[in-house]
Amino acid sequence: MHSDALITNDGVVIGILALILGAVFFASHSQHRFLKAFFKYIPALLLCYFLPSLLNTFHIVDGHNSQVYFVASRYLLPACLVLLTLSMDIKSIIALGPKALIMFLTGTVGIVIGGPIALMIVASFFPEIAGGQGPDAIWRGLTTVAGSWIGGSANQAAMKEIFEVGNGVFSTMVTVDIIVANIWMAVLLVMAANSKRIDDRTGADLSAIDNIKQRIERYQAEHSRIPSLNDLMLILAVGLGAMGFSHLLADNVAPWMVEHFPAGKEYSLHSPFFWLVVTATTLGLILSFTRVSKLEAAGASKVGSVFVYILVATIGLHMDVSKIVDAPLYFLLGIIWMAIHAGLMLLVAWFIKAPVFYMAVGSQANVGGAASAPVVAAAFHPSLAPVGVLLAVMGYALGTYMAYICGILMKGVAG
Repeated sequence: MHSDALITNDGVVIGILALILGAVFFASHSQHRFLKAFFKYIPALLLCYFLPSLLNTFHIVDGHNSQVYFVASRYLLPACLVLLTLSMDIKSIIALGPKALIMFLTGTVGIVIGGPIALMIVASFFPEIAGGQGPDAIWRGLTTVAGSWIGGSANQAAMKEIFEVGNGVFSTMVTVDIIVANIWMAVLLVMAANSKRIDDRTGADLSAIDNIKQRIERYQAEHSRIPSLNDLMLILAVGLGAMGFSHLLADNVAPWMVEHFPAGKEYSLHSPFFWLVVTATTLGLILSFTRVSKLEAAGASKVGSVFVYILVATIGLHMDVSKIVDAPLYFLLGIIWMAIHAGLMLLVAWFIKAPVFYMAVGSQANVGGAASAPVVAAAFHPSLAPVGVLLAVMGYALGTYMAYICGILMKGVAG
């Protein structure tokens, strides 16, 4: 580690990150009046990024030379992709009706096309933003925003490794991602508070949402249980076992691609990490059709979420808060990108007369993932929070693939 850092032992770093995560979650669930008001406006996820970033900003820890991110991204990331994806219930998602799926997929398309279009618009005024070919090229950094906005932090970390994003530009893009995404989330929460008035005006049909509320409440009452030691060991066996298989496959497929498909380098097909995350995501999708998916009742996605938050904290170690003042163009790029996503969502919602709930949760399932989509869903009704999780799981499943496509498009725009 760098000698300027106050703490150079990764064991101490991991302990500090665990204490930060524990403190954030404890405070976010406190009934104290000040804390309740604070977390009403400041999402816990933002603090999980921000507080570790202070350790790096003030040189308490040298996040770039620490190995904790490497461990989290190579071992916890594949495991959490599997655990979050295996809970995807295709039947329940179909039961949401076509409008919910249309809105979710519209949000995904908005992110995929929004990035390249935003880059094209800003580059037409500031050509330098499209330049660069090294690890700190702007288009590479933007791929991590695409990963975060189609799925979440796990997909963001995947894009960082697949496109070999430099720590400098990544630090800035994490900041852009968090601030722009949370501004949009605040807008969605305001819309949730006024949803009845908006739905009355658009003539949206709410009967399907009422049916969902009843179905979810019935399912939770019948299936949810307190996990036993056996449950937790099985969850870890599936997550870490699939992670091990993903590594095995990636270690063999990547060299084969290098030897037999030289042109694949342009599409990251020579990257073992690319095959690692694609294999893990695909395994999770396959397992969602098997009895293994029943582990969700014992909390498989919660264990996966623990891994995600550890990953989020290690990503935060790469962020330098002082970079914010150096990146006004990047924030402009992020705002235009989000505006394209939001505009497309609102246009399609108006055209098909979709309830605000479908639009808001479909958008947040993309942009915020499982960490915040349930928050937006619960703002409409507490029993609807699992709908946010269901759609966010689709985001995890699609995130790796769609963010990759978005990255290739942005690479094309950058030339």
